[in-house]
Amino acid sequence: MYRLIDYRRDKIGIPAKVISVEYDPNRSARIALLQYRDGEKRYMIAPLGLAVGDEVMSGPDAEIKMGNALPLRNIPLGLMLHNLELKRGKGGQLVRGAGGAAQFLAKEGDFGLVKLPSGEVRKVDLDCMATIGQVGNLDHENLSLGKAGKSRWLGIRPSVRGVAMNPHDHPLGGGEGKSSGGRHPCTPWGKPTKGYKTRKRGLPSDKYIVKRRD
Repeated sequence: MYRLIDYRRDKIGIPAKVISVEYDPNRSARIALLQYRDGEKRYMIAPLGLAVGDEVMSGPDAEIKMGNALPLRNIPLGLMLHNLELKRGKGGQLVRGAGGAAQFLAKEGDFGLVKLPSGEVRKVDLDCMATIGQVGNLDHENLSLGKAGKSRWLGIRPSVRGVAMNPHDHPLGGGEGKSSGGRHPCTPWGKPTKGYKTRKRGLPSDKYIVKRRD
């Protein structure tokens, strides 16, 4: 069952108490269930160190502390951020995975410079919201599945190597004995893979990239 996450954090100025921190099968991060003072309950991505009983708030007047969401123009430089908006009011789109953190580097006019976990430095409108702190569940990257069965529980089916197939099943198939493929790695439909760049260039938002990740 999908948990609806409040990426917008648009209940401005209303304090909320963390009543539980929960596992979510739909993402690598943990999620925190908030109960606002007006009685409404919402989920948010749980930052590192957030505990049951803590109080969080969003809005330009919120305190500078972990779990609070503020516009970039109200956040001091050098802090670690997550759940960062790219368009005002759209909700957080960047830095939402377990252990993720972006660093707020500078303010230039109407834009802030943010260094993303990939190493990319990007301009973001200072009116965009971001949540202070690093996403929790840091040990996610150290998790060992341990057996094939656990992959199956996660919905991941076995993958057969192209070189182990026949020529009519895969471009890398066939050959006398065990062959190494003889061409660049590709999908069963011939598209390059394993390191082939798929990120589109020339998008309108590219002008906001100050330093590329590579």
